[in-house]
Amino acid sequence: MKSIVKTNFKFPNQTSVYKGKVRDVYKIGNDKLVMIATDRISAFDIVLPIGVPFKGQVLNQIATNFLDLTSDIIDNWKMSSPDPVVTIGHYCEPIKVEMVIRGYLSGHAWREYKSGKRFICGVAMPEGLKENDKFPSPIITPTTKADYGHDEDISKEEIIKSGLVSKKDYEFLEDITQKLFKRGTDFAREKGLILVDTKYEFGKTKDGQIVLIDEIHTPDSSRYFYLADYDKRQLEGQSQKQLSKEFVREWLIANNFQGKEGQKMPTLNEDFVNSVSNRYIELFNNITGQQFVKADIDDINNRIESNVVSYLNNL
Repeated sequence: MKSIVKTNFKFPNQTSVYKGKVRDVYKIGNDKLVMIATDRISAFDIVLPIGVPFKGQVLNQIATNFLDLTSDIIDNWKMSSPDPVVTIGHYCEPIKVEMVIRGYLSGHAWREYKSGKRFICGVAMPEGLKENDKFPSPIITPTTKADYGHDEDISKEEIIKSGLVSKKDYEFLEDITQKLFKRGTDFAREKGLILVDTKYEFGKTKDGQIVLIDEIHTPDSSRYFYLADYDKRQLEGQSQKQLSKEFVREWLIANNFQGKEGQKMPTLNEDFVNSVSNRYIELFNNITGQQFVKADIDDINNRIESNVVSYLNNL
């Protein structure tokens, strides 16, 4: 199985490199970034010891598509996508808070609710809900943005009091988050999907403007259900078919792994890896309404280097 899990490029005028859980980010000069979506996959904030073929291409192409579709709501960091797994854009100083927004009681919020909690990030959740029920209105449940380790739930009040984000900027982020989620929700519905929850990341340009950065509405940052059978499954108490990374988390939980100390990573065989790849491609086809076209992966690293260098040399 051919996939890209490591990169070690030396691009023209490269000044630094940062390797995250799934993305490798190369800084060019002082004002540009080359972001490579690798085929690494993470769960419970741990990078799994596998590469998922075409996952990076799926993430990058969905993200660039939605950056374009939301640029009327807020400016973003993107300049170009010269390769199927690469986005090149403006360097921004990241805001150290991830804006998580939830339309339904799923994933982490459900696990908190099931344990008896009725507040998450200082936001109340109604009594009497069951897993995957829709909230009366979307709730924003921010987290800290950790450089290493786990992101942590945090309330609006804690964010402002600690000085992570000013009150004015945070209220702007709340407003933009709601608008982006509505755009994503409407687009998903047109394609027969439900955008369940997602997260947005923001940064500031050198002149202080807040812009959208990183990815948007991808299966790594979002959860999707099928619209057609949602009501039936809820009524009958069935689990929802998810087009997201949650099914990977559920598989790991079922195999006694949640990233906790002392737990052993289960064997991730070829059939499992292929099933994950197929799920990512399925989401691409559904959410974009287009047919996924697999890029040539015979020599991924040379392809990326050639496309990136060509773009940078023509700036």
